[in-house]
Amino acid sequence: MTRYGLRARVITLTLAPTLIIGLLLSAFFTLNRYNDLETQLITSGTDIIEPLAIASEYGMTQQSREAVRRLISYAHRKHSDIVRSIAVFDTHHELFVTSNFHPNFQSLTFDKTKPIPLLSSITQSKDNPNIKILRSPILAEGQFTSPSGKEVAPNQALGYIAIELDLSALRLQQYQEIVAALIVLLFGIGLSGFFAYRLMRDVTLPISHMVSVVDRIRRGHLDIRIEGKLHGELDTLKSGINAMAMSLSEYHVEMQHSIDQATSDLRETLEQLEIQNIELDIAKKRAQEAARVKSEFLANMSHELRTPLNGVIGFARQMLKTELTPNQVDYLQTIERSAQNLLSIINDILDFSKLEAGKLLLENIPFDLQDTLDEVVSLQATSAHEKGLEITLNIDPNIPQGMVGDPLRIQQVLTNLVGNAIKFTERGNIDIVAELRSNQDKKIEVQFMVRDTGIGISERQQAQLFQAFSQADASISRRYGGTGLGLVITQNLINQMGGEISLTSRLHQGSTFWFSVTFQATNMPIAPQIDSSTLQGKSILLVEPNMPAAAIIEQQLTRVGMHVTYQAQLADNSDHFDVVLLNLPPNIQHDQSSLFGIIQQGLTLSSQLILGLPSTELALAENLIKLYPIQCIAKPIVRRKLIQLMLPNQAKSTLLAAPQPQKSTLPLKVMAVDDNPANLKLISALLEEQVEHVTTCSSGLEAVEQAQQQKFDVILMDIQMPNMDGVTACQHIKKSALNSQTPIIAVTAHAIDGERERLLQAGMDDYLSKPIEEHILHQALVHWDPYAEEGTIERLDLADNHQGAVPGSLANVQQSSMSSIDWPKALKQAANKEALAKDMLQMLIEFLPEVDDSIEKAMTEPDEYQNQLLATIHKLHGSCAYSGVPKLQTLCATIETALRAEQNLAEIEPELFELQDEMEKVREDSKQYLAV
Repeated sequence: MTRYGLRARVITLTLAPTLIIGLLLSAFFTLNRYNDLETQLITSGTDIIEPLAIASEYGMTQQSREAVRRLISYAHRKHSDIVRSIAVFDTHHELFVTSNFHPNFQSLTFDKTKPIPLLSSITQSKDNPNIKILRSPILAEGQFTSPSGKEVAPNQALGYIAIELDLSALRLQQYQEIVAALIVLLFGIGLSGFFAYRLMRDVTLPISHMVSVVDRIRRGHLDIRIEGKLHGELDTLKSGINAMAMSLSEYHVEMQHSIDQATSDLRETLEQLEIQNIELDIAKKRAQEAARVKSEFLANMSHELRTPLNGVIGFARQMLKTELTPNQVDYLQTIERSAQNLLSIINDILDFSKLEAGKLLLENIPFDLQDTLDEVVSLQATSAHEKGLEITLNIDPNIPQGMVGDPLRIQQVLTNLVGNAIKFTERGNIDIVAELRSNQDKKIEVQFMVRDTGIGISERQQAQLFQAFSQADASISRRYGGTGLGLVITQNLINQMGGEISLTSRLHQGSTFWFSVTFQATNMPIAPQIDSSTLQGKSILLVEPNMPAAAIIEQQLTRVGMHVTYQAQLADNSDHFDVVLLNLPPNIQHDQSSLFGIIQQGLTLSSQLILGLPSTELALAENLIKLYPIQCIAKPIVRRKLIQLMLPNQAKSTLLAAPQPQKSTLPLKVMAVDDNPANLKLISALLEEQVEHVTTCSSGLEAVEQAQQQKFDVILMDIQMPNMDGVTACQHIKKSALNSQTPIIAVTAHAIDGERERLLQAGMDDYLSKPIEEHILHQALVHWDPYAEEGTIERLDLADNHQGAVPGSLANVQQSSMSSIDWPKALKQAANKEALAKDMLQMLIEFLPEVDDSIEKAMTEPDEYQNQLLATIHKLHGSCAYSGVPKLQTLCATIETALRAEQNLAEIEPELFELQDEMEKVREDSKQYLAV
């Protein structure tokens, strides 16, 4: 407690009881005295009025006013200090006689409507609070005869007397009593205050002084002591504090000595640490310099190696487009695969560097898991079949077709795991499994497993697997090759995707690597659907010596609705089948006579024989197709290719390229609407090849005007446009007389989950996402052709044309990482017209300065220019969809999604800077394609 707090406590505890008791006693005695004085006054008035009432009996009986006046006048004079007036009234409440004049005698009378009471009464004056009125009846005590001769009965009221008592003197005396009580109270408080002061001086002041001394001791003044003579416990407390101060002083001296010694030791230690820090700083600079040299080396080596590899891959692909023999095609494909393998090693090293620096970006696009995994298996099949291994792919049928994620990184992870499985397996199977773990709230968790029958990994070696530049055994790299980075990159990629990876393995018994990744669900169809209804109920004989592969193929065919008969080896059978699927093992050892015998035996069982060959037997497939009426398919069997092969009017072999069908022009009148000139030009070029008449509009308002003037068969409508968006324009066109029934197809680059359903509910008839693939556009036009015969057109899902939704080959992934422009992709998006592709790219380059300006304005004043930035990014996104710039397109999609979610510009500032860097790269890379 502080000094003032202690004083306040003493004063409060001393004065409060005295004040409370004094107030209570003063109030009690003052109130009693107050009431006693008033009671005494009323008693005195009663003593006056009652004798007067008795004495006035005779005068009232005889009606002697003079006698009554003398009587009341004498009483008034004798008690004039308290009596103001005395009045006598007869039985009729009329004034009989008074001792002095009164201005209002009516206030002294009883209630005239009631009989005269036989008892005295006391009332308060209504006009003056200091006046009390006493009334007493005059009763006949004996039997008298009035002067008129009338007898007066006993106890009969002859009248009454009223006296006014003055309370002014009483009030003064009461106030004097109150003042006296207050004086006594104040005297008591003062006396208590005096004793409180003495207590405070004798107790609280010494205590406060002790507190001050203790505080100074606490602050380091250990030589100070408490002086003076104190009494009782305070003197004991003083001695204790002084003893404590002496002990602290002695301890302080010892502690100071220890501190000096410790300081001396610490100084020597700091000198040693400073020397070590200098040495560490030198070592750190050396390490940083080594890291810089390593990064420069990786960049330089990457460039030096990629340049000749790009030449090898590029010219190999160009050669594949020429007329070649099957052997030459096989040799060139081998050259390309070898170059791709070397390029993948370089990409591993660069990906590892990016992962270390935290600069590896993940895409978030719709894709089809079946097609993604089929591509991985197809690319790895050759390596597996060359070693005589069987490779299988089993996908859980409960996994949805469309998901949103990064398919290229999923392919990269699986390619690494499958490649390792093939590398370390000498015989047996490589099994790839995708299972659905959970499907809740549009989040799909899928677990991938890669199982092999290879050399296995011991528990001690498993601890080294996910370390950079290390392998399970020092001899492995010498025997099998590899950089030792694959699993490190795989683990980091999976961690970035929010998943986890692990393995189970036993030495010499194979390994199983598994990882789980969560994707977003999408209702947008990704891949075109195949109408397999004609295959339902058909019988098929499956011949597959490998049991796991046979089980997967049988499950796929059963889901289609076919009746499957399985045999491990082709045997004599009297039954006839609609289709015979005869699969040969990868390590096939055959001569022509035995193989021809198997084929002839299969042809006796069915007129449609499909021969499943290892991917290494391309030349064999070509020869067999020339000799026999059979179809060939590469193993592992891809479900989509197998179904297409069994359908009528399909190509004879999926191992050989099928000729492109000749396109016919549809007799349609089509209007294309897009505010982006590049998009509009490309759509117009694609439509001119497929329909007879094309009308283009650059805005929604212009489209509405055209729709009111002429009839169209199909309308392709962009969604995001200034002034009037595509949905509003669609609603206006549907209200027009000419085109109320015209199908309107939405075309947008914003292919997010739920966008298709939203647009269809808003009035659109169909949905296409940018970039538009030529064959998808053709399917849409055929489907909505009003001149086609009813029932001859089967509807296909058209929303699978999002570039990147169905991933390209790994070669395309690697190529896209080298340059900002994927020229083959740009040519494909421009219907293989080089001049159109260059025009699209040129229009994109011309639009980039406007994007830079919008970004700068938005970063300076985000509140004013954020909506303008969203419109600009959406326009750039649409242009990228037709210009072969996948990375720039991905960045636009990411930023556009963030802006639509109303994220703060500060949160997406890194992406905006990356977008500007990528635009600059596109400008530089475009020079080689736009050079005259």
